[in-house]
Amino acid sequence: MDHITFLVAVVIVTALVFDFTNGFHDTANAMATSIATGALKPRTAVLISGILNVVGAFLSTEVARTISGGIVDDTLVTPGMIFAGLVGAILWNLLTWLVGLPSSSSHALFGGLIGAVWVGAGEHGVHFDKVVEKVLIPAVASPLVAGLAALVATYLAYRLTARARETSVTKGFRIGQIASASLVSLAHGTNDAQKTMGVITLTLISAGALGHDAGPPLWVIASAGLAIGLGTYLGGWRIIRTMGKGLTEIRSPQGFAAETAATTVILTSAHLGFALSTTQVASGSILGAGLGRRLAEVRWGVAGRMVIAWLITLPAAALVGGLAASVVTHGGDTGTAVVALAGAALAGGIVLASRRNPVSAHNVNDTHEVTLRTAPPTPVGEAA
Repeated sequence: MDHITFLVAVVIVTALVFDFTNGFHDTANAMATSIATGALKPRTAVLISGILNVVGAFLSTEVARTISGGIVDDTLVTPGMIFAGLVGAILWNLLTWLVGLPSSSSHALFGGLIGAVWVGAGEHGVHFDKVVEKVLIPAVASPLVAGLAALVATYLAYRLTARARETSVTKGFRIGQIASASLVSLAHGTNDAQKTMGVITLTLISAGALGHDAGPPLWVIASAGLAIGLGTYLGGWRIIRTMGKGLTEIRSPQGFAAETAATTVILTSAHLGFALSTTQVASGSILGAGLGRRLAEVRWGVAGRMVIAWLITLPAAALVGGLAASVVTHGGDTGTAVVALAGAALAGGIVLASRRNPVSAHNVNDTHEVTLRTAPPTPVGEAA
């Protein structure tokens, strides 16, 4: 433990703070549709999700290895660079949470880390081939695959239950949603908690506390799982509202289809070591479920704002991470303190701003931003 200096300890704590924000930022990925359809009460949903996120953190470490020894050169990284990258990721998470945009916590982390290492160690410190293979390609493919799978599953669900009583169909799929949403939470812990494990492991490698290409120790796995689980339990109600009510009007068969599609994509990617965005997967599956039901209307304006957020998340976090790394690199301990204080002040300001328009478990389903057509549009030329 001689290698655990004060700066390393600060970086580890900051990484767990990011993990916490990742939890409440991404609660919607698992539970937005179940809350929107009434399959689970809001508080019950986030409790189940939090517990299963912790369990999921222990299932695999492939994604953690991608972070700790894949996208950046761990021989050139310093704890100060990692700290700077985490500050960029945390601020982006809080900003998008404030406006209720389900952007990618994963890409915020990757962007912050890439920007910090690029500034601190030069462009050769970033493995851009791995960034393309493990981050960018999955970012494009995963929401499309999840959306297509959810669209087909939704279509089949309604076709197979077309002659059944609507109340029976709703009740049955709500029960199914409890299982499917739980699996998304498990998958989220398996994928997203590993990203913080990877960052902490990278920090320990850069400080000489672990050997090159080492995997995360048990205490790292446990602490990352607990941090993301606690954040999940607190509930990111603003983003839950957007994903549950803002994209499309979700009914229980659609929710079940969306959650099942998202689980399949996330678990498969975690097994392969792809550090994908669970937010993008969940959003893609919800859009697919909306398109799969006849007469359901997708709110494309909200979807468009989400896509814009996805596109700018990585470069925006990289910019903040790079600026922070420049201050840390040239300012030493003083620079690190300046970045820490500035980050804390900005984070505090965002949290205070959120209190002007609070969203909680009590009003998360109050706003219905999406209309639903009750009949096909009247053909042109016919009387209304």
